[in-house]
Amino acid sequence: MKVFFITLTIALLSQQHAVNAFVSQSPAMAAVRPTALAGAVELEPEPEGGDEITAVKTMAGSRMKNMGEVDGVTDEDGTVYKFWLSATAEGPLIKDLNTQILKDASKKANFPGFRKGQVPPYAMPQIKNFAVEEGLIQTVKSAIDAYGLKSISGSNGEVKVLENVPDVASVYKVGDDLQFTATLNAIFDPANQPAEAISADDTVIDAEVEVEEVEEA
Repeated sequence: MKVFFITLTIALLSQQHAVNAFVSQSPAMAAVRPTALAGAVELEPEPEGGDEITAVKTMAGSRMKNMGEVDGVTDEDGTVYKFWLSATAEGPLIKDLNTQILKDASKKANFPGFRKGQVPPYAMPQIKNFAVEEGLIQTVKSAIDAYGLKSISGSNGEVKVLENVPDVASVYKVGDDLQFTATLNAIFDPANQPAEAISADDTVIDAEVEVEEVEEA
């Protein structure tokens, strides 16, 4: 199985990083948008086991399972767990990223045989690849927040997109929603968990009782 690695830190691929790499290398409407299954690349099968967790914020087309504690990995803010994610990167997001990356690349493009600022057709697949990568990254970050999790720093916080991203990008049609699966290490964010309901039996009422002394006549 091919696995595409993405490190979920600030050093992750950003739009500007994507542009630099390119230059150096030469609601209701959403329901009717086409959805590509990993860009027509078959999704990796869902792993057995794990506990389904409930999102604390709405994120349509997503699922998250807690696959258990990660051995040998610790974090000062909590126990580190491995999670399996199934999510959909929205088509308009990837389309906007593709447009922005192309626009930024055009400012620096200088290819032999093409006027300055013109991006040649043979470079367009790489632009799309950058847009897909960034779309997946942003979707994973949104999922971490939606499910009340907190990413961990360094290589231990690595996210693994289980489909081969270059293969996905090569057949993906810009503007379509894009389903994918991934695994990631994270902790539960105490500041982003639903408040537990307090039952009537658990409610303690403190009351002061005033006792009035009555003098006998």
